[in-house]
Amino acid sequence: MARSILVAGPSTAATLADKLDLTPAAVRRHLDHLVAEGVLEPRDPRTHGPRGRGRPAKVFALTEAGRDAFDQQYDDLAAEALRFLAETAGDDAVLEFARRRVAFIERDYDRLVADQPDLTPAEALARVLSAEGYAASVRDLPVAAAGEQLCQQHCPVAHVAQEFPQLCEAETEAIGRILGTHVQRLATIAHGDGVCTTCIPATGRTVHPDPTERKTP
Repeated sequence: MARSILVAGPSTAATLADKLDLTPAAVRRHLDHLVAEGVLEPRDPRTHGPRGRGRPAKVFALTEAGRDAFDQQYDDLAAEALRFLAETAGDDAVLEFARRRVAFIERDYDRLVADQPDLTPAEALARVLSAEGYAASVRDLPVAAAGEQLCQQHCPVAHVAQEFPQLCEAETEAIGRILGTHVQRLATIAHGDGVCTTCIPATGRTVHPDPTERKTP
């Protein structure tokens, strides 16, 4: 049903029942479930010309979360393209691609810091990454003098990074270049952790966290 709406656009229950050869009652049950799950949302239909008598039937459209459910196909396509790149040009080519993909980090960081110099490096990085869909935030490390922890609650390329860790490596490299020091990842979503975490050392200090620690405190 969600795929039908993806292809045809916002649809009424009656249209879906006819297209999918289901009873109106069955369609209503599925629609109620998908709305409750946040996959679909009911909307008032757009009208062209004078409206007839009675209230027009609601149309059901995909939410942003509903569309995200179909993004797995694009992940598969990206992974297939990187496999081809690795086979034809080698792993170094994959790493170069990964570095180009995260070039926005340094570019946007410099712009943001110029506009908002009061931000800490970690805060600026979190804003840059959040703008690209990483849902990033900052936490203080247990030892105040050690610095901060950059937390990324979402990774747009996690599915692909499971096979191609160069995507994570390039991201960590970019953060290190911005800070001018070594940074270390404690956890990554691509490796099965619930969140990507990176130690951001205090200015002039390099943090060497416990390598056995992987989960966010």
